[in-house]
Amino acid sequence: MGDPKKPKKKFTSPKRPWDSERLQREMYLLGNYGLRNKRELWRAETMLSGIRAQARGLLAAPPDVRSRQEPALLGRLVGMGLLKEGATLDDVLSLKVEDLLERRLQTVIWRKNLSRTIHQSRQLIIHGHVSVGGRIVDRPGYLVPRDREQSISVEAVGPSATSPDEVSA
Repeated sequence: MGDPKKPKKKFTSPKRPWDSERLQREMYLLGNYGLRNKRELWRAETMLSGIRAQARGLLAAPPDVRSRQEPALLGRLVGMGLLKEGATLDDVLSLKVEDLLERRLQTVIWRKNLSRTIHQSRQLIIHGHVSVGGRIVDRPGYLVPRDREQSISVEAVGPSATSPDEVSA
């Protein structure tokens, strides 16, 4: 079972850690999506790898199993916002890590112009100024479902509501 104080890793590190093309691509993604470290990127890649493995397994499965499990997988991915309605398993196999990173709360806030930069959106989330559906979410890596995207709100941050004239009087 393992030690309860040491949770299982949720990512797999690259097989070739010093491949220059991979390192450049990782640095580009880290900067573009405001990730804290490469583990966040590797976690997204591992999650996408699992989703794609499920799709490959369904393609090889007998027709009765495939007809039961395919709608569930596609429905889950449509709900997450990774696929459009009417998608097929081939669309699942063509997903990229950028598609998954676009659904992170940090990126969604920045794309909706609720923050000036991707790094400011991360800071707003960490400091507890962001709520999704009325509940405060303090995880930048939270994958925002498509139906909850409209319910994202950012609490007003900045100088207090009183004007300087009221303070001096």
